[in-house]
Amino acid sequence: MAHFAKLDENNNVVDVVVVKNNVLWDKNEVEQEQLGKDFLTNLFPNTVWVQASYNGSFRKQYPLAGSTYDPIKDIFIIPQPFPSWSLDENNDWSAPIPKPTDSDKYDWHEESQSWISSDAFHNLVNGEPQDEFID
Repeated sequence: MAHFAKLDENNNVVDVVVVKNNVLWDKNEVEQEQLGKDFLTNLFPNTVWVQASYNGSFRKQYPLAGSTYDPIKDIFIIPQPFPSWSLDENNDWSAPIPKPTDSDKYDWHEESQSWISSDAFHNLVNGEPQDEFID
């Protein structure tokens, strides 16, 4: 199955649909993205479509609604997870401080701008006391 992202006028992904592979085959049974775009545009006039890879083998990663398509880099960029995070040189979202590299699990806490152990984070969001902030 082939996946296609529907884009709005700002290249934001508003939907992702699945199309049978044979829709994309030319007369030699070679997959052509344009055939999928044409098929979808015929079904849904005045729309813009870009093929996506479910396993991220092209266009960086599989898009979700809310992702953005960068036509210059020809990649999908997932939504920014937190306001303080920025895109790095690989077009991945990065926290302002690196995540600890020990064997514990951590979650980002935007309010404190820090990584918190997952257990402490669970306590924090459930209103329980915590003292395990990581700076």
